[in-house]
Amino acid sequence: MLKIFSISAFKDNYIWLLQEANSPYCVVVDPGDAQPVLEYLLANRQQLAAILITHHHADHCGGVATLLEHFSVPVYGPAGESITTVNQSVANGDKVNLPAINAVFQVYDIPGHTKGHIAYYGQGVLFCGDTLFMAGCGRLFEGTPEQMHHSLTTLAELPDETLVYCAHEYTLANLAFAKRVEPDNLLIESRMQHAMQLRQRNIPTIPSTIQLEKATNPFLRCHEPAIKSAAENFSGKSLDKAVDIFHVIRQWKDNFKL
Repeated sequence: MLKIFSISAFKDNYIWLLQEANSPYCVVVDPGDAQPVLEYLLANRQQLAAILITHHHADHCGGVATLLEHFSVPVYGPAGESITTVNQSVANGDKVNLPAINAVFQVYDIPGHTKGHIAYYGQGVLFCGDTLFMAGCGRLFEGTPEQMHHSLTTLAELPDETLVYCAHEYTLANLAFAKRVEPDNLLIESRMQHAMQLRQRNIPTIPSTIQLEKATNPFLRCHEPAIKSAAENFSGKSLDKAVDIFHVIRQWKDNFKL
């Protein structure tokens, strides 16, 4: 059985550590900082077996070079991005076999936040980096609204029970925005109360599920009349296409203040 642990890094990053129950081997996802990973491995007597990278931003891959000084392991990362520490480039449809933790992940191309961003899906879990957040989505630093909307739609088609692991603790801020966009969605309020309770105890609000995201995440709900109406009111124009609604909501979020 796959066990997943969070390692906090920087201000609000999570590095995810995967291991099979009672195994000394583990895999890490998006290690932007090596030190907390090394400390965890030492304290828990774990041996690093592989590294998974979702995109090229330093807070996701900046610690890889140092980890490779301690462990000679495969580093999987997006074929569409230049990351010097990646030694196993992967792209949409590829399978990543991780025998050390008895797991296999399928790669999805999910551009938008960056041009070559990828996700890893398998064992009922999704590692989606900075594309799909809890109740939100990543900024469009390199990609287009069309790309990001398509990427989110692809992820929303995964099984409802899929556990979603993103890379940042942005949930409360995202839920505040979701509530502004869709104030009559009672699930958003209940989710916010639960997230507040978790953060008061310093517990991550992650993972979520695809089902919960489809019910409360405005960026996955651009087909809903309430989201369309909110986007039209904000933009002052009629919006007929879901991707145009998404674009307006994303621009709104970019400038949203709590």
